[in-house]
Amino acid sequence: MLRAFWKAIEGVTVLDPTCGSGAFLFAALNILEPLYETCLDRMEAFVADLERSGEAHAPKKFEDFKATLAKVGAHPNARYFTLKSIILNNLFGVDIMEEAVEICKLRLFLKLAAQVDPDPKHENLGIEPLPDIDFNIRAGNTLVGYATYAEVEASATGDWIQQQELEQIKPRAADLQQAFDAFRARQVDADGSVPLEDKIELRKRLKALEEVLNLQLAKSYGLKADQPKPHQAWLGSHQPFHWFIEFYGIMNSGGFDVIVGNPPYVEFSRSKVNYQVKNFKTLPCDNLWVYSLERSVDILRESGRISLITPLSLVSTARFGPAYNLLCSHAQHATFLTLAGDAHPSVLFAGVKMSYTIFTFSKGKSYPRNAQIYMTKLYRWLAVERENLFSMLEYSQALPHSSLSIPYKVGSGMAAGIVRKLQDRSQTIAILARKRGVPLLYHRIVRHFVKALFKAPYFRNERDGEKKSDDYKVLHFEDPRTARLVRSFMLSSTYYVYFVALSDAYHCGRDLVSSFPVGIDDLR
Repeated sequence: MLRAFWKAIEGVTVLDPTCGSGAFLFAALNILEPLYETCLDRMEAFVADLERSGEAHAPKKFEDFKATLAKVGAHPNARYFTLKSIILNNLFGVDIMEEAVEICKLRLFLKLAAQVDPDPKHENLGIEPLPDIDFNIRAGNTLVGYATYAEVEASATGDWIQQQELEQIKPRAADLQQAFDAFRARQVDADGSVPLEDKIELRKRLKALEEVLNLQLAKSYGLKADQPKPHQAWLGSHQPFHWFIEFYGIMNSGGFDVIVGNPPYVEFSRSKVNYQVKNFKTLPCDNLWVYSLERSVDILRESGRISLITPLSLVSTARFGPAYNLLCSHAQHATFLTLAGDAHPSVLFAGVKMSYTIFTFSKGKSYPRNAQIYMTKLYRWLAVERENLFSMLEYSQALPHSSLSIPYKVGSGMAAGIVRKLQDRSQTIAILARKRGVPLLYHRIVRHFVKALFKAPYFRNERDGEKKSDDYKVLHFEDPRTARLVRSFMLSSTYYVYFVALSDAYHCGRDLVSSFPVGIDDLR
């Protein structure tokens, strides 16, 4: 059991695809460290018990444990060995900003250096060379490039000559991976030093593969091989990153085991980024966090896990339905935790007024009819409750989508029962609405209660004097009785449950009001 566990934690691959300065990688480091230490402690105990027993035993008994402990002894201390092993074997990151990548690597180096007390009696003060993690933490565009070899093959469909050339990519990448593995092993097993020429040779071979794939990818962007200046400009703006060769060993074995992070929340079409993304199923969502989510699913191994912090809109806006559906269609198991962070009454992260969905996802071959999907209610909390917030979470099996193509955020059987009863009703407020008639106004912003009035209120300020509020939207109904009935619906606790379950608990749009189910008996 100990051997199996040690092999598992040594081999687990943890990626942050938009790592920035490495906050999530440090969190992973803190989780893995006690697991490593526990295994090493148990190895020491087994070897010590064997030596104390004095019993005859096979010479090779616990030989693997002794070899591992010998590696530990070759380093300044056990914690240094543990952290160094995790950094080299388990942690991987990519970011488009080279400065962020350098900061991430520096933070990891400082973490290692802090484990050693300088000793003037030893060469280099007793501090061994820091490991080279340039091939773990990489600069590049997570969203531009070939994720898998299947994508490389598909890019040359119909071009036999190009297919023949690209077929050589895979064996060359496999050879390069062997060199990478040897490069990494020398740093863990020995004092961390590797000849500079070895690293230069690795970079040279990697660059040669990148150039082939960059030329192939550039074609899909309308560039020609005989146009060097536009090609160089495209490389500078797009910074393509080919997961298939950059992490060949991981991708060839199926993908990463764990992907964590907080991708950038950037409206793509409105941003000033000077690159294009192609071939994403979620392109209509038009946001970088969604594209990062899809890329994460693509490079995750089967049964691997993803957990990302995304905006609440993942499960509260029809526009982001493709992202939610992508997760559900590839999930073996998924949970969606929804948190209101508009500062009423408190926020998740200090100084950040934003609502979030934190999802966990296990990749499988099952589809929505088999996948286990769970949802929470939309949580709000007081500042004093923040410490215990996550211990109080309650999940409920996800309900079928609403008519708005948005999943219901309910976390209890009672709330789910209310929603099911509403779903049984065939009529909605939209059926009762008319183009003209008795007006009913509702406020477009909802915090803790819904406001629905027959006359818009006025407000007064020094600049404008008395002015009618523009924050009310209007629906018309056939007669006063119907308008009053609809108003009673909107002011009910039932509507508020419906509103919170489908919205961001802030914006109350026409679609949300019009879709509220009402029964025919309610009108009699």
